[in-house]
Amino acid sequence: MSNVPNHEVPSYLVPHGIGPWGVYLEQIDRVTPYLGSLARWVETLKRPKRILVVDVPIERDDGTIAHFEGYRVQHNTSRGPGKGGVRFHQDVTLSEVMALSAWMTVKNAAVNVPYGGAKGGIRVDPKTLSRGELQRVTRRYTSEIGIIIGPNKDIPAPDVNTDSQIMAWMMDTYSMNQGSTSSGVVTGKPISLGGSLGRHEATGRGVFVVGCEAAAKRNLDLKDAKVAVQGFGNVGGIAARLFAEAGSKVVAVQDHVTTVFNAGGLDVAALQTYVAQNGSVKGFAGADEITDRAQFWSVDCDILVPAALEQQITEANANNIKAKIILEGANGPTTPAADDILRDKGVLIVPDVIANAGGVTVSYFEWVQDFSSFFWTEDEINLRLTRIMREAFTAVWQLADEKKVSLRTAAFIVACTRVLQAREMRGLYP
Repeated sequence: MSNVPNHEVPSYLVPHGIGPWGVYLEQIDRVTPYLGSLARWVETLKRPKRILVVDVPIERDDGTIAHFEGYRVQHNTSRGPGKGGVRFHQDVTLSEVMALSAWMTVKNAAVNVPYGGAKGGIRVDPKTLSRGELQRVTRRYTSEIGIIIGPNKDIPAPDVNTDSQIMAWMMDTYSMNQGSTSSGVVTGKPISLGGSLGRHEATGRGVFVVGCEAAAKRNLDLKDAKVAVQGFGNVGGIAARLFAEAGSKVVAVQDHVTTVFNAGGLDVAALQTYVAQNGSVKGFAGADEITDRAQFWSVDCDILVPAALEQQITEANANNIKAKIILEGANGPTTPAADDILRDKGVLIVPDVIANAGGVTVSYFEWVQDFSSFFWTEDEINLRLTRIMREAFTAVWQLADEKKVSLRTAAFIVACTRVLQAREMRGLYP
């Protein structure tokens, strides 16, 4: 996205090269004609409510002092407290965190959980940190953003390169500063600290659930359907395993190092064990390696699951994609230009704001359980998750059919209508 000429670009972003925020703005432009009288409030969606940029200094193990950039963006809280992950990645930018927070607003409204959208991040490669340094970075960051987070304000969760241990440190830091244990300040925690059963698998399971619904709509039998997955972490790995258990052939997996391919289907369980031991799919004996990363997009498959980072499917590779269905496990993996190319090809895209909403849905369950100190079984959680995901998909599918628009536009219509109705009913204060 080179620029967004029709928008007032905030002074802290560069107009030429606006990044992921520009993709989000273009998506809002596409939904605006369908908002009716609520369109008068649409500028609300184009301006984050609150942006906090913090310095995160720590003492390294060798005694030197290192500084990292940290962010927490609360995009919209009209429907409830902010909700969104925290990622640790060397390429994190303010534009990215703004866009991710906005997609969280849309995602939470699309599945109708009572949250607004937020997101956070630290510009750091966690692989360069020792465990002690990682803990110090996490705790300092939490202290710095502690003024705007809280169980009724904004509830962080895991994202790229963060996990239940990071959430435990965040919860403990916030609690120590408050003077009492506050388990509901984050979700995705260890079970022993008020985490929820089913949370670890929730995002990948949600991708699989909507994948089943989409396949049924396209009369695609999952048994022997060919699946390709980009990203083999918490989302892509679990989605791949569930598709394999349903009888699908996971023919290709790409991670941050390379791509492995087996036309007859990879042994996903064995691959997960291998990755846990070796840190990458590279060298897995049960597959051929594709060294040219771009060739991944040309793999012959029925279902494609981009579950890595944003802006992976672009004008440059969209025409190479052979899949009938794309399930967006990652946030913002498809650019608007690629969206148009794929739609013209007849590819069904289940957008991120529906496809990967399983994580925030079970985060909501965790938050509710923490407040009540009453915890549900994993079967109860998975049943509730499946019901919510199916209902959200069905509502979006019906609206897309009625309006003759893409599933992405339909999801944005549903979500933006809910957000702007809340904004209109609440009014402006003062």
